[in-house]
Amino acid sequence: MKRIVSIALLMVGAVLLSGCPKKHNVIEPPTAGTQVPGSGNTNGAEGASTSGRALEGDAAAQAANAMNAATGALAKRVIYFDFDKSEIKPEFADVVSAHARNLTSHPNLKMKLEGNTDERGTREYNIGLGERRAQAVRRALMLQGVAESQLNTVSFGAERPAVEGDDEAAWAQNRRVELVYTP
Repeated sequence: MKRIVSIALLMVGAVLLSGCPKKHNVIEPPTAGTQVPGSGNTNGAEGASTSGRALEGDAAAQAANAMNAATGALAKRVIYFDFDKSEIKPEFADVVSAHARNLTSHPNLKMKLEGNTDERGTREYNIGLGERRAQAVRRALMLQGVAESQLNTVSFGAERPAVEGDDEAAWAQNRRVELVYTP
C-alpha cells in the first residue's frame, strides 16, 4: 500500500512539474508555385525590407520556430546510449524536450520510439535492452506532457544496425533510440 501511494505521489509531482504546454506556432515551408513574401522582387534591398516587414511580431517567432525545427534539436531524431545502459544521457535532454514541445503542441502527431542495441549479448537480452531504452525515452516525453496515445515503442535489439562493424565506433552508433514520426 505504501508503495502505491509513493508511486501515485511521484506521478502527481511529475504532472505538476510538467506544467501546461505552450502552443507553438509552426510555419510550413512554401510549396511549389506559392508566393513567398519578398520573393517577387529581384531588387535585393527592397526585397529584404519587404521580407523584414513580413517577419514582425508573431511571424518572426513562427519563422524562428521553423528554422529551429530544420537545424535545432528537433532535427535530431536519434538518442544514443552507453554500453548496457538505458538512461538518457544529459546531452540529449534538449532533443527530448524539443520533441516533447512539438508533440504537445500538435496532439494529432504520433511517434514511434525504436530501441536498438549493438550486436553484443543474446538476442533476448538485446530485445529487452532495446525496449528499456525506448521506454526510457517514452517516460521522459510523457513527463513533459506528451500524451500516452501519441507514443508507441518497439525494440529491434541488434537486428537493425545503423553501422556495420565490430569495434566501439560502430557499436556506439548502434546503441540508440530512433524517434520516428508516424501518420
